[in-house]
Order: sequence, then C-alpha cells, then structure tokens
Amino acid sequence: MALKRNPEDSVQYNEDITVKAKQLFASDSVRRKENKILTTFSIEPSFKKELEDLFAELGLGWAGGIRFALKEFSKKYKS
Repeated sequence: MALKRNPEDSVQYNEDITVKAKQLFASDSVRRKENKILTTFSIEPSFKKELEDLFAELGLGWAGGIRFALKEFSKKYKS
C-alpha cells in the first residue's frame, strides 16, 4: 500500500529547516565560537605512547588529552 504525500507537510518541513539553518549560521552565533589553531611539537614515541595510554584511561583521545593537560597546567601554575 502506497502512502500519498501531503505537499503541505513538505512545505512546513522546508520552512523549519530554513529557520534552523539561519539560526545555526547567524553571524552572532559564529562570533561566540573561537577558532582553534593547529600547533606542533616533537616528543619521543615512547613518551607519546605513555601519554596516549593515560589519556585513554581518562576516556580522552590524543588531542583532547593534550588540551586537558595544558588547561590543568595553566590552572596550577597561573600565579
């Protein structure tokens, strides 16, 4: 059994999508989010493995673990 499509429903759906898209990409919401920058550094592979294991225990990936560690370091040594 085939269902007939109600054209009025699709018009309402398209309007809802348009409103949500405008809210998502509004200029004031974009300004609130700060962009991230890519940084690089060199460490020994064995030390990286140790850090990856530690971050995995915390439920974090590599990048999340590094960000967490830097934030904690900053809090501890702020003064």
